[in-house]
Amino acid sequence: MSHAAPSQTIKDRFRGYYPVVIDVETAGFNAETDALLEIAATLLDMNEEGDLVLLQTLHFHIEPFPDANIEQSAIEFNGIDPFDLKRGAIREEDALREIFKAVRKQLKRTGCHRAILVAHNATFDKSFVRAATTRCKLKRDPFHPFTTFDTATLSGLVLGQTVLAKACETAQIEFSQAKAHSAQYDTEKTAELFCWMVNRWKTLGGWPVELTD
Repeated sequence: MSHAAPSQTIKDRFRGYYPVVIDVETAGFNAETDALLEIAATLLDMNEEGDLVLLQTLHFHIEPFPDANIEQSAIEFNGIDPFDLKRGAIREEDALREIFKAVRKQLKRTGCHRAILVAHNATFDKSFVRAATTRCKLKRDPFHPFTTFDTATLSGLVLGQTVLAKACETAQIEFSQAKAHSAQYDTEKTAELFCWMVNRWKTLGGWPVELTD
């Protein structure tokens, strides 16, 4: 895949913030006590036409942190066996370090000064990433501490749909319920949806914004 030269395009589009699409699968809803089981991050780029496109996805299965709570209802829902050795799970610290390293590389390449997390119902994903970052005592977190782009909110505005599958269907993005609730699949579908909305806005003349008296 060819990509645009590392110009200032994506930096200018998001005011110096570099969007990174994140999805997590967890063993509950409490980011402080419940295990993070899977994480994926999709990096984005702009092509020569100025359209936002998917660049690369990093995906990791995560070992539950010591004394982590695991809600049976959560793992029945996402179908993850936290202790299945075939998952090839790694420590959450190692996964986050790899993601942060890749994000910082893109910040340098694009000239952006900070990453911004993009997710479907972003508060949830953000809370688990922040809790894991704090647990692991990681420094140089590349993400903005509280600002996010929430595709549930954006798709509600643009498409009249807030459920990821229904928003993708409305945007004519293929979505498989059988593959859903995998962090990698959901991240890439969220990334496709986010790119579709950003690019659609550009096509309709919404960016760059030209103000008139």
